[in-house]
Amino acid sequence: MISDTISILDGNKFVVSNREGDIEATPTDNHGLFLNDTRFLSRWVLTVNGMRPKLLSVDDTAYFAAQHFLALATGTVYVDSHLTVVRRRFVNGGFHEELVVANHDQEPIELDVRIEADADFADLFEVKDKLNKKGELYRRAEADGTLTLGYRRDRYCRETQVVSSKPAQVGDGGLSFHIRLEPQAEWTTSLDVRAVTDPGQTNIDDRNRLKEASLLETDDETARAMTGDLRAWIKDAPRLSCSWESLEHTYRRSLIDLAALRFRSGIFPGALPAAGLPWFMTVFGRDSLLTSFQALPFAPELAATTLNSLSLLQARRDDPFRDAEPGKIPHELRFGEMTAFEETPHSPYYGTADATPLFLILLEEYERWTGDRKLVRRLERNARAAVDWIDRYGDRDGDGYIEYQTRSSNGLGNQCWKDSGDSIAYADGRIASLPRATCELQGYAYDAKRRMARLAREVWDDPTWAKELDSQAAHLKRRFNQDFWMPERRAFALGLDGEKRQIDSLTSNIGHLLWSGIADKDKAEHCARRLMGDALFSGWGVRTMAVGEGSYNPIGYHVGTVWPHDNSFIAWGLRRYGFREEAAQLSFAMLEAAELFHNRLPEAFAGYARSTTKYPVEYPTACSPQAWATGAPLLLLRALLGLETDGRHLFVDPALPEQIAQLTLLDISGPWGRIDAFGRARAAVDAPSAAG
Repeated sequence: MISDTISILDGNKFVVSNREGDIEATPTDNHGLFLNDTRFLSRWVLTVNGMRPKLLSVDDTAYFAAQHFLALATGTVYVDSHLTVVRRRFVNGGFHEELVVANHDQEPIELDVRIEADADFADLFEVKDKLNKKGELYRRAEADGTLTLGYRRDRYCRETQVVSSKPAQVGDGGLSFHIRLEPQAEWTTSLDVRAVTDPGQTNIDDRNRLKEASLLETDDETARAMTGDLRAWIKDAPRLSCSWESLEHTYRRSLIDLAALRFRSGIFPGALPAAGLPWFMTVFGRDSLLTSFQALPFAPELAATTLNSLSLLQARRDDPFRDAEPGKIPHELRFGEMTAFEETPHSPYYGTADATPLFLILLEEYERWTGDRKLVRRLERNARAAVDWIDRYGDRDGDGYIEYQTRSSNGLGNQCWKDSGDSIAYADGRIASLPRATCELQGYAYDAKRRMARLAREVWDDPTWAKELDSQAAHLKRRFNQDFWMPERRAFALGLDGEKRQIDSLTSNIGHLLWSGIADKDKAEHCARRLMGDALFSGWGVRTMAVGEGSYNPIGYHVGTVWPHDNSFIAWGLRRYGFREEAAQLSFAMLEAAELFHNRLPEAFAGYARSTTKYPVEYPTACSPQAWATGAPLLLLRALLGLETDGRHLFVDPALPEQIAQLTLLDISGPWGRIDAFGRARAAVDAPSAAG
């Protein structure tokens, strides 16, 4: 299915338009120019002689740019217009658009070209929840030909400035150009749309200087720099070749989307993955951590920035409004109006129970893949604070398990990755009581303590703490396998409720227990069968909730849909416990789905059985691109090739499905330098081979 929108982006700056290039924000169409959680442009509509040009084609091969090829309708069934229009657009501090109108006729033509422009300055939460503004909108035509759209609420002020390289009539509705085009002639103007977060710092002299410097040349340099950065990013990643060409396309798409989602802020150096377009183009603790884990063998710099950035935002004090406690890693950081006026707690918000152990898991994984002990030593205090949070605050009642319950009036009810309101339910469909201790949280805590024990021994020179952590992890594993196991269902419970009763529904969460290693081997075998059985495995992937559970809904956000990131960690967990064929089957099914989604996996898709549909069914509001969906093919590749490291050597243990005859990944970087990994279908591999 071809999307009816086109998105171009660079980190948290992005533009969403229709395929013609027009921006028309409505309650159902979330178009706009967005920066720092604010919509700086809600209307941008092109007309020529009062008519909207019709779409011929779109070129959006670069994540930060798009070209829209249009023609003026003739009123007949033939598209033989003598007037064509090209809109070349790329995102920068706002966006730059080059508008080209061409006359292919033998006669001259008089044209009125008009751009309607407006901005509602909606906070992203206002866009999502359809809320009204509380401040004052204004607009003015400047003496220098700039159209300024603005918004003010107390001292909070934002503006959008529109500048044209060709003289324009600037009015309340936008910009107009009256042009005469000779036969076979073209007319071009460059339009610069700037999102201004500090209007007092931008004056008329600045705007005139930019106009005189040639907008086209300046922005061409920016575009060339962004193109060069993307080429360097792809070149630095391992090179993939495969007998199945589709996998090569999916791999390249993942690398490009990861580059597009890199988020930069003046708060911290470098770039980390933003969670997803359009709603989550900002720092998300859980999402950035899991995406960085998925991408470690391919782009380890993402993990370094994620760890550094989240350590700076780690909570230092107790703050119920933000669900913050000392040592806790944040859930989400926002920059919009509602955050500025503390109408939401997102500056940052800490309502997640899993980001803190995931921070520790990524820290240890990063050290093994890169050998960067300098960063690990620098973050020792942060790691100790995170472990302390698990024991002191994560375990709310002293029973040894992480539980969650919001303390904020605006907080999330569910603070695990399945954070929608109906996701944590009993098998009969009733919502579980609070506080809730979901099973994967305990797996993460177990894995985090095991990993911190290794760092304490090998990097921080604290064998006493290492021994204590190992003991705590072993004790947690024994108790967990008793308290969470459901013998009658031969699976682990989704969690424990506020009365310590098992939340007895069958869900994909049990796959995360394989990734963490907390499941006993005999119980892991039952979990593997459950995960790949018809109730959970749709044929395209593992559903978030099994068919037959009281809350199951194939298009329910967390109660029956298939999430690619979820499946990538399940596949890696299956490999961890030796279920090679199952991991290969699941990985291939997910990569087949990627092919049918034009090689870009969405955030989620419907859980309908493959036997009933030839194609995976789209989930209507899924983010795309979305960071951990983008990272999913990378972790699936790791599962297929069995890539693992002890911090010195790279181990390769391929287990490919029969449909992939050959898979090669060249120049995998690590402490060993750069090494290649090869895999062939049905190759007998008795033990991992060490390289390096």
